[in-house]
Amino acid sequence: MFLKTRAANKFSVAVFFLGFVFSLTLRAQEVYVDLRHEPLYDFLDELSNEQLISVNTAVKPYSRKQVAAWLVEAEQKKDSLNKRQQEDLAFFLKDYNKEILPGKFKGKRLDLLYYKDSLFTFSLNPILGIRYFQNDSGSFYHRWAGAEAYAYVGSHLGMYAALRDNHENILMATPEYLNSLPGEVYKVDGVSRGGDFSEMTGGITYSWNWGSLGLVKDRYTWGDNNFGANIFSNKAPSFAQLKLRIQPVPWIDFNYFHGWLVSGVIDSSNSYSTGSGTRLTFRPKYVAANLLTFTVWKRLKASIGNSIVYGDVPVQPAYLIPFFFFKSVDHSMSNAGSNYLGQNSQMFFNISSTQIKYLHLYTAVFIDEISFSNMWDEEKQSNFFSLKIGAELSNFPCKNVQLQAEYTRNNPLVYRHYIPTATFSSNEYGMGHYLGDNAQEFSLGLTVKPVSRLTAKLQWILAQKGEEFPYTGQAGTDGDGLGNPFLEAYYWQSAELSFHANYQVLNDCYFYAGVKWSNQEGVMKEVYSMPYYIGKQTTLEVGANIGF
Repeated sequence: MFLKTRAANKFSVAVFFLGFVFSLTLRAQEVYVDLRHEPLYDFLDELSNEQLISVNTAVKPYSRKQVAAWLVEAEQKKDSLNKRQQEDLAFFLKDYNKEILPGKFKGKRLDLLYYKDSLFTFSLNPILGIRYFQNDSGSFYHRWAGAEAYAYVGSHLGMYAALRDNHENILMATPEYLNSLPGEVYKVDGVSRGGDFSEMTGGITYSWNWGSLGLVKDRYTWGDNNFGANIFSNKAPSFAQLKLRIQPVPWIDFNYFHGWLVSGVIDSSNSYSTGSGTRLTFRPKYVAANLLTFTVWKRLKASIGNSIVYGDVPVQPAYLIPFFFFKSVDHSMSNAGSNYLGQNSQMFFNISSTQIKYLHLYTAVFIDEISFSNMWDEEKQSNFFSLKIGAELSNFPCKNVQLQAEYTRNNPLVYRHYIPTATFSSNEYGMGHYLGDNAQEFSLGLTVKPVSRLTAKLQWILAQKGEEFPYTGQAGTDGDGLGNPFLEAYYWQSAELSFHANYQVLNDCYFYAGVKWSNQEGVMKEVYSMPYYIGKQTTLEVGANIGF
């Protein structure tokens, strides 16, 4: 009896140890899933809304290891999934089982190159795609090609990289255009209205079972949303950042980054002439931000954070301390009295609830400046904030159907600043909501997934933008920022109804088509609208891609 008990105890200890090691392995090593992988992110949202997994949806992208863990958790609750969800789960596991199972396993996705042993994992796949559009103004397209790879070394080190060479025959996402397309740094050919751009993303990370540290250049979003984030969006081009994530207990998720931005402000003292022209250099510009998320109640998450955009100085060590309140740091770094202009600090909040099964309720608030003393005085109010509220209903009352509703309000002067090197932007693209200040958006969506890997979306979006008021920050002038009315008149308006469908033939291999009925009008339409979308348009779209 004693021997049997000892054997049983040894077996239990062995099982516990293996489970513990497995959990460490599953949560170590981090490479990130591209934000453009919308069907996967939508599927994870769906699982979260049905209370099958618990996700901090306020911070994206997710790591491959974390996605794999969530899919495994859903696999353990497979009986709660409908037929289409079970098939989608099996399809995604063809890819993310690479994070879990050893070597080449049965049913693995098709990869250009894949290798895995006890020390080293490597995956390489091509990137190739085209989107073609046609409407009354003519035809235009975006094509891209490249490759992406990731690797793990040991139990803690992760590396990933993606290179994409792009061409658009007409520029679709310049800083002036008000659309939710990711911003790019174009190389214009000078003849046509098109241009090229190259995008390199990736990074290196070191992870342990309760956290990770990385140096990455990638896109990201902060703040719950279905139609574009209002805290940090993916509108600005990717930039290098030092990234930290800590999860010491299940109910705390802390995120921090320090990023190197592109100011676009010429440093004349360090610019000089060469034999072939002028060598321009730009003033330095940086951003530091943190976001602390608490699970305050089961399936109720509250996040609070702050950020600072600063420039004209070297990297400040105080902003490398992840958990600081940066506005206070800024105040203590000057001895210039009333002449000190300071830097540009922000605060933000996010609340996400999936406490009602099938329903996700959320709100995100971005605060650039708020004055309680002037809040109710129309002549002096100066509350620079962005507010987003939204809801998503999944698989209720109808299976395989999702409904989304969202409203965003951006008060005058939010995201703006009177110091050029302290604006909430990089490469002249805003890092917040794509509409910028003095704007609002109403959005409705209907998503239907009739069979596995097929997604059809019907969306209605009404976006409105008012006057961009002058802002100098000088008291007693027209640009002091006080008393500016919210959307007193519409300078630009876009109303659109769109239908798009995509089918994922293989993992990361898509075919899609769609139609959009839109009307972009207003006195600023020539500035804010991509030329082919001005006025009433019916735009047809087709495309295909391998990778993103």
